[in-house]
Amino acid sequence: MLSVIIVTWNGRRFLDPCLRAVSAQLQPSDEIIVVDNGSVDGTAAWLAHAWRRVRLIALPSNLGFAGGVNVGLRAARGELLLLLNNDAFVESGCVPALVETMYQYPQIGAAAGVLTFDHRPELIASAGITARRDGLALDRWSGCNVHSLPATRQAVMGASGGLALYRRTMLEDIGLMAPDFFNYLEDVDLAWRAQLRGWACFLAPNARARHIYSATGGQGSPLKQRLLGRNRLRAIIRCFPTGVLRACLPHILAYEVLALTYAALTRKPAMIAGRVEALRDRRTLLHERRCIQARRIVSDYAFAAWLEPPPPPWQTLRTARYLNAILEAREH
Repeated sequence: MLSVIIVTWNGRRFLDPCLRAVSAQLQPSDEIIVVDNGSVDGTAAWLAHAWRRVRLIALPSNLGFAGGVNVGLRAARGELLLLLNNDAFVESGCVPALVETMYQYPQIGAAAGVLTFDHRPELIASAGITARRDGLALDRWSGCNVHSLPATRQAVMGASGGLALYRRTMLEDIGLMAPDFFNYLEDVDLAWRAQLRGWACFLAPNARARHIYSATGGQGSPLKQRLLGRNRLRAIIRCFPTGVLRACLPHILAYEVLALTYAALTRKPAMIAGRVEALRDRRTLLHERRCIQARRIVSDYAFAAWLEPPPPPWQTLRTARYLNAILEAREH
């Protein structure tokens, strides 16, 4: 049985095409769970009337993506658990391709799908997660043409939470998403914890969905800047083994210096505030780190093998500007 979990917050305008696309690819025994994070746009009432098949969980307040996903995962009955963004619209064959990947490789814990930009479906928004030695985690192949995707399945570090199929046994082993992350990088933290426990993730290149990127959080918004800065440090502190952290620390600190300098010069205080917030939580984070690292079964070498060398700062900035240009084109 497959459970589809969709978390929404004031996203009624996206839900009908999202649900129509995914429901057409499900078996009669599969289920769809929509977790409404305290929306005020009439989402819950509309769903109850228009989508009788959907199991609606209406929350009184917004728990963020991480908290909403956890509510849905706990309510789900399936052995396979599909996370799908409310602003993502699966293309033909997407769900079967993800499910087939999990059945063909019973040793893996997750299968990653490919998200493309809704307004530029020939361009990849995410094909799983990639990570660097400076602790930066990014969408794999973001901005590349879909023709550059591999022809066959291949291992990736983790799956983007916008289109990810998880095995229940993996989540029972590593735990659910960290609710304190609220939004952003909670899927990275989960992917790193899965790697620490030896769970692999495969990319299914034919499992694709068009995604309205940053439709909820807003690309470049102060909220997103704060949460990204905070959650980046949280994930590193929680998940990097001591030996890997020691080896990567110069790269991590170099990135932080550049990020803080950029924030000061461009007057983006939210980027700084998020990092300060993470440091304030250091006692809690260190306790969580000890619990996570105590259950690690892979070597430092195996974990570090997923961390790519960081490119020159100018290349990182150029990539960010390229992504922003793609998203700005959506508004015109």
